[in-house]
Amino acid sequence: MSEAALGITCSIAGQSWRWRRASADMAAENLAPDDLVTQLLLARGVARDDLDRQRTPTLRGFMPDPSLFRDMDAAAARLADAVERREAVTIFGDYDVDGATSAALLVRLLRALGTTVGAYIPDRLMEGYGPSGAALVKIGEAGSKLIVTVDCGAQAFEAIAEANAAGVEVIVVDHHQCATSLPAALALVNPNRLDESPDAAVHGNLAAVGVAFLLGAALLRTLRARGFFAGREEPALIELLDLVALGTVADVARLTGFNRALVTQGLKVMARRGNIGLAALMDAARLTRPPGASDMGFALGPRINAGGRVGKSDLGVRLLTTDDPQEAADIAQQLCRLNEERRTIEAAVLDEALAASAACGNAPVAIVAGEGWHPGVIGIVAGRLKERLHRPAIVIAVDADGIGKGSGRSISGVDLGAAILAAKETGLLVAGGGHAMAAGLTVAADRVDALGAFLSDRLAADVERASGERALLIDAVLAPRGISPLWCDAIESAGPYGAGWPAPRVATGPVRIVESGIVGTDHVRLIVAGDDGARFKAVAFRSAETVLGQTLLGARGRKLWLVGRAKRDDWGSRPAAELHLEDAAWAD
Repeated sequence: MSEAALGITCSIAGQSWRWRRASADMAAENLAPDDLVTQLLLARGVARDDLDRQRTPTLRGFMPDPSLFRDMDAAAARLADAVERREAVTIFGDYDVDGATSAALLVRLLRALGTTVGAYIPDRLMEGYGPSGAALVKIGEAGSKLIVTVDCGAQAFEAIAEANAAGVEVIVVDHHQCATSLPAALALVNPNRLDESPDAAVHGNLAAVGVAFLLGAALLRTLRARGFFAGREEPALIELLDLVALGTVADVARLTGFNRALVTQGLKVMARRGNIGLAALMDAARLTRPPGASDMGFALGPRINAGGRVGKSDLGVRLLTTDDPQEAADIAQQLCRLNEERRTIEAAVLDEALAASAACGNAPVAIVAGEGWHPGVIGIVAGRLKERLHRPAIVIAVDADGIGKGSGRSISGVDLGAAILAAKETGLLVAGGGHAMAAGLTVAADRVDALGAFLSDRLAADVERASGERALLIDAVLAPRGISPLWCDAIESAGPYGAGWPAPRVATGPVRIVESGIVGTDHVRLIVAGDDGARFKAVAFRSAETVLGQTLLGARGRKLWLVGRAKRDDWGSRPAAELHLEDAAWAD
């Protein structure tokens, strides 16, 4: 591990500060001090001989051959048959952003190919996650004998068996972890199949929409080989990259490798506002500048998710597939209203979940359950608990019949999805699955304690190791005057930033707090001044009740080092920058 940054071994939040890349490593690379982007890339694990490719991540540089994945060619061939025969196809998607964007991508592509295609998104409360046999059979009875599930299906053994018995063919496009055995689908395309080759498995961090994009590429290649485009225009798959970028970021997929290229190019497509629904959503969110990755994660994604969480589950895919500007505007406004409703529900559940978490003690995995909690917000609340407790957290909403629907979020280095799948295989769960950082489950209320014991036993060593390695990694130290729009602009070319490719974290100081207060419900807002005469704003989100927040509110007059991420602030008459604060330490 690198040396302590600024000598801080225990901050106000109780963390050590470390350089993301040791100064000795930088010296060994013979880097110029002002070669900022190179330093950022190397600090994120880029090999020296791969710098040029990583500076400008393109599809040509990162996209794998779709045929690398098991069942990809079979899936593409069957879809090509459907296109040529003009069969009706239905895309069955999950109710979150990844599901909505995956479904929208295939709907728009198949529609452009002249295929009759529809989308089916299950209701979260009435139908639950993933395909049911009843739903698949009903779709088949309505005339669609070919169904493609996206962002779900890897565990749909019974549902797919029922579909097969009814003469309905199912292609599964998923990214969640698979069991040893697989459902009897016509094709199951998933980089996280246990029987995937190492070259394919390296793409296990793809969101489902990334896998759907690869299927789209395979489909077009198959049709091209069959001469389908002789005398007709081939759809521009690249124009659907805005959907891929949105689903990838919103699903918190790691922005490394192919994902980083997808998001980089997808942001360019999104900036052109070619998708009427996305343009309407950007307008509703008052996003007038070209969007960045953070906008997809914090402004656009949550609004689309709100439909599946507390409203109508199909609103997201309807928005992303409509060509009617008025319909798009109406749905976008409805999603904004639902997002505000979601915030209110979430706040109430979070308060109760935080109170319940006190009973978890030091258990490696914090599990809380409550009757009457809205299942549409438990995933968000689990994420909040994870951030507060610094360990995996699972939040379970128990219904009147004693059945709990749970959602979990994990920390880096702890594979929660695999543990949930193992719990299901032992009989502890009615259903369950997921990926390393997030998982969902269904459990009887009287088995919650047994589940907690199983997960604690299985994950204790991983959580202890991950917690022992926990430190705040810092990329650079800036004078207070360096917190500026120039810095924000300079680091953009090493982006886009997100999960697995963190935005540069900077330390600055010493500074004095000039003003402090609480804004919103629990955000701490500061105005600080440095010894160099510079002043800037800093915000510590959701921290008013934490040790860090309370300390900052009472720290006027003392000098501090601050750590966070500098962000542009374009609301005023001239561009400025503010620090999104993550930690602080005394400087005197």
